[in-house]
Amino acid sequence: MSFPLLTATAALPALGAVATAAVPAKQRTAAKWLALLVSLATLALAILVLVRFDPDGARYQLTESHAWIADFGVRYELGVDGIAVALLALTALLIPFIVLAGWRDADPLETGSKRWRPTQGYFALILAVEAMVIISFEATDVFLFYIFFEAMLIPMYFLIGGFGDRAHEHGEAAASTQRSYAAVKFLLYNLVGGLIMLAAVIGLYVVAGNFSLQEIAQARASGSLHMATSTERWLFLGFFFAFAVKAPLWPLHTWLPNAMQESTAPVAVLITAVVDKVGTFAMLRFCLQLFPEASKWATPAILVLALISIVYGALLAVGQRDIKRLVAYASISHFGFIIMGIFAMTSQGQSGATLYMVNHGISTAALMLVAGFLISRRGSRLIADYGGVQKVAPVLAGTFLIGGLATLSLPGLAPFVSEFLVLVGTFTRYPAIGIVATFGIVLAALYTLVLYQRTMTGPVKPEVSAMPDLRTRELVVVAPLIVLLIFLGVYPKPVTDIVNPAVKQTMSDVHKTDPKPSVEAAK
Repeated sequence: MSFPLLTATAALPALGAVATAAVPAKQRTAAKWLALLVSLATLALAILVLVRFDPDGARYQLTESHAWIADFGVRYELGVDGIAVALLALTALLIPFIVLAGWRDADPLETGSKRWRPTQGYFALILAVEAMVIISFEATDVFLFYIFFEAMLIPMYFLIGGFGDRAHEHGEAAASTQRSYAAVKFLLYNLVGGLIMLAAVIGLYVVAGNFSLQEIAQARASGSLHMATSTERWLFLGFFFAFAVKAPLWPLHTWLPNAMQESTAPVAVLITAVVDKVGTFAMLRFCLQLFPEASKWATPAILVLALISIVYGALLAVGQRDIKRLVAYASISHFGFIIMGIFAMTSQGQSGATLYMVNHGISTAALMLVAGFLISRRGSRLIADYGGVQKVAPVLAGTFLIGGLATLSLPGLAPFVSEFLVLVGTFTRYPAIGIVATFGIVLAALYTLVLYQRTMTGPVKPEVSAMPDLRTRELVVVAPLIVLLIFLGVYPKPVTDIVNPAVKQTMSDVHKTDPKPSVEAAK
């Protein structure tokens, strides 16, 4: 029996979470180092998965299948395609940086404070989320996926509500209230989506008789499993609703700005760069593969919602006073691009959307973590409280600028390639949608450059005059992300080579081919 590599990749951070939580209360530093070492070991396993995966091989590789709840057709089935491998690698890559960036975020508060911040719990919860996200990318049994899709809400709830940002203009009592509100809103939105999906999962079992993604998809392709049109559409809507909440797609997005605003910067990165990717990934893996005809039926409406997300998110980002809320609304706009690329039903659009998931994770991590370092120095999230930072902390300002330029998809940085592919793929089939979506790029330039101008340039405000530059630990966090943004911006081929075969198979699932250029365009 071959080594269960996929199980090990998810089990290691899960066991690490238990071990970290069990570290004695006074051994905070030991808990931090244990969490970091576990995250690095998980990254090593993810790299091994990446090395062993053959893009030109079978669709699902490194598969594992064991009986679990046989009476209900539930199996422990794992397997990865190119899209899952790319996102698994992204998750494993970001967690060590999240741990390092949050090194002091859960230390005890000042002497006399009534609130204790258990360091061990903070890092254990981060590792628990990593384990659940990884197995969500690996699961090919629908019921198994659902369990971890929902289970990851619990550690995220405690990370948002129990370990919020210390920078709050109205004091600790108001901050605690806001954190609780954000955590409950996050949980309720996602639980509602999950309950609707549970109904759809049960309905799928009634129709198909099992939960195996591969068996159901093969039965549908061969014609041995037929779904009535209305049944397929209702099941699709049940799955899509839950994924749209997680993504998040307008108008189901309102939990994200509150959650990111009240979280520590590393947890905000965990939300938008890691957890939210499960929603867009699941649209590709489950919606398109299980319900191809319903996916095509819903495409026009979904493209309109994605377009609204792009423009709406960017417009609200322009008007934000809070740095974290600005990044949150920018992410809503970017997720609109990802969902638009998925449902453009072109190979360029879906390749661009998958690449965008990876690049958005890296660029958002770079920008938000540097913003977190900035906020921790000044003790404020308000843009108006800054000015002239580049004169006293030039390295911090420079890395903040690169993260911002990546967010606006500057050519030469990683998000540009993915955004370009999404727009090209959309325009070839839906030119009007593609044209309007380009306004999101203009607005991105506006909110990013205005943010940099108001915080980093101009006269040095007295409150930032003694601000220290990035320290060694912070440079270790930011520098590799900057290098990746530049490398993938110049040479995205390593990622596209992995995801393109999976994209072609997804296009085949929905019986779509790329539009042929018109004779006039070819001349």
